[in-house]
Amino acid sequence: MSMDSAASRRLKAIQGHLLPAAGDSRSQIQPNETSGEFVQGQKYSVVLPEKLQTGKWNVYRSVHSPLKLVNRFPDHPEIGTLHDNFVHAVETFPDYKYLGTRIRVDGTLGEYKWLTYGEAGTARSAIGSGLKYYGLPKGARVGLYFINRPEWLIVDHACSAYSFISVPLYDTLGPDAVKFIVNHADVQAIFCVPSTMNTLLSFLSEIPCVRVIVVVGGVDEHLPSLPSTSGVKLVSYLKLLSEGQSNLQPFCAPKPEDVATICYTSGTTGTPKVAHIPAVLLITGVVLSHDNLIASVAGMSRATRFYPSDMYIGFSSYISYLPLAHIYERANQIMSLYYGVAVGFYQGDNLKLMDDLAALRPTIFCSVPRLYNRIYAGIANAVKTSGALRERLFNAAYNSKKQAIMKGQKPSPMWDRLVFNKIKGKLGGRVRFMGSGASPLSPDVMDFLRVCFGCQVIEGYGMTETSCVISTMDDGDNLSGHVGSPNPACEIKLVDVPEMNYTSEDQPYPRGEICVRGPIVFQGYYKDEIQTREVIDDDGWLHTGDIGLWLPGGRLKIIDRKKNIFKLAQGEYIAPEKVENVYAKCRFVSQCFIHGDSFNSCLVAVVSVDPDVLRDWAASEGIKCEDLEQLCSDQRARAAVLADMDAIGREAQLRGFEFAKAVTLVLEPFTLENGLLTPTFKIKRPQAKEYFAKAISDMYAELSTSDPTAQK
Repeated sequence: MSMDSAASRRLKAIQGHLLPAAGDSRSQIQPNETSGEFVQGQKYSVVLPEKLQTGKWNVYRSVHSPLKLVNRFPDHPEIGTLHDNFVHAVETFPDYKYLGTRIRVDGTLGEYKWLTYGEAGTARSAIGSGLKYYGLPKGARVGLYFINRPEWLIVDHACSAYSFISVPLYDTLGPDAVKFIVNHADVQAIFCVPSTMNTLLSFLSEIPCVRVIVVVGGVDEHLPSLPSTSGVKLVSYLKLLSEGQSNLQPFCAPKPEDVATICYTSGTTGTPKVAHIPAVLLITGVVLSHDNLIASVAGMSRATRFYPSDMYIGFSSYISYLPLAHIYERANQIMSLYYGVAVGFYQGDNLKLMDDLAALRPTIFCSVPRLYNRIYAGIANAVKTSGALRERLFNAAYNSKKQAIMKGQKPSPMWDRLVFNKIKGKLGGRVRFMGSGASPLSPDVMDFLRVCFGCQVIEGYGMTETSCVISTMDDGDNLSGHVGSPNPACEIKLVDVPEMNYTSEDQPYPRGEICVRGPIVFQGYYKDEIQTREVIDDDGWLHTGDIGLWLPGGRLKIIDRKKNIFKLAQGEYIAPEKVENVYAKCRFVSQCFIHGDSFNSCLVAVVSVDPDVLRDWAASEGIKCEDLEQLCSDQRARAAVLADMDAIGREAQLRGFEFAKAVTLVLEPFTLENGLLTPTFKIKRPQAKEYFAKAISDMYAELSTSDPTAQK
């Protein structure tokens, strides 16, 4: 008897006894040659045994590729490196618009001016040849020390074509962190702009590995002359471009396993690496290879497609404003490149982003919950203050359209004409795809975006160490409040966390720490084998530190964080991000920081208020307001904000101990510049706790006076 027929008989016998998984009538067992003989299928994921002998079915893969983890684009398996991907784009879309910036006419910014894919390819060859001309060897690290603009991507493509390793630099951690990264990575060339050039020159003698500094937007005649003893060449981008064109070099193409980039990230644990950086900050270099990045984006392409042209408007476009130093935006750029999408850059000021959106009118818009929450709050507030008739019309349109979407039906176009087209216009009016990442998006906000903008809205989950995406929502899945099924390029399992009472046996859903394995997992932390071993176990599983659960059908939901939880005095555990995401929907709240500790039995909040909403509230209450700072300290304002937060909390069914019992109002936003946000716009908790220490102390003192039981 053959092995195949024996396996088939066992398969048939098992299927005869198999009950469908909860909530999924399509559950089934199928042969699988990769991790064992069988997989159990669900709607969005399949489940496999991690080790056949143990009999425990706990490893989830995407239903799009259950038998083999994706590591190449299915349509173009020859693309194994970022260089291959760019060559593919230049050859396939040579005359398509690629990189766009707004041009200034008579002192004001006008329309976008574009470089084609072919023109970008020519510039890439010249910049790479210029670096070779200045003596950079294969494998040299090249720093990029400026915000999003076309030259950033051209330099990145040049690095890929000539086997250099790109190292994004950002100054949100301060000049000491930049100095540390340059020295730690042995960066030999740095591309910067005039403002960041001045920072580099201020500590030039302390970064002896640097040989070339290239100033984007600089003019050679105006560049300072460096002493010959420095050993550093200072040139403009245009001069390097010209020298490269005059001395063109053949490509030095990388292999898929070669390092493509080292992305430095900041954490909040461990030993400080830089004397002048706060002790809570750990800077680590995440080493990503070409095949890491290609596998991640190839896997994403199975669930999400960015088409180069749109049947209604001619070409697809994407606005680039999320930091290119962060993996979220890097992955979006690799995906856009593969599909030949036009990338328009913002003018560099987040406060003017809406103006850029109106000029570009993108079809693809990716952002973070912080901005989506602001859009949600702004529209909700505008509706509330529009008058009873318009509010009733909006609510009728919203409820009708939401009901149709949830049923998988096509909503009446009447509601768009009457209500939603004006809202769509805020993002340019042509958005067909919206993506969210970096932190959890509230289900209410997700539903709101789907209804108001009438397009596909996808939430994903990932991290730098997994080359971006770990999981993403599937097209056509209308359930919100989760981050979808595994990227087809990885597999996921949940590991028990007994100290937090999370186990794989939990009912109704298995819970535990999210662990990831596959070709998207990074090569390790640069020059830090000890920390690498702390996060990657002997079986190749990356331990993310995030807590998740599996919803029916094989969809992942993030519910907690191992590092950020804290315990209140009475023993209750708090996940502050969950509470902050609820309060983000309060009309007064621009940003919110929740604090608690084991010495107190309740939470307190620091709220960065929306000044316009606060001013309108004061006017409606007859409170004369000339000084908003003074109004923030007014007990009436604090009470009004806390009452609104309480209402939002009750609506979201927060548990009693999850409600903030006191609030401090501040006008200053939490920003990268004041050290309260990470580059991915997450709150830096230790820094925020220190920054608002007096306010926190005052709130607890006030609570203990008014109600002694509220504190102890």
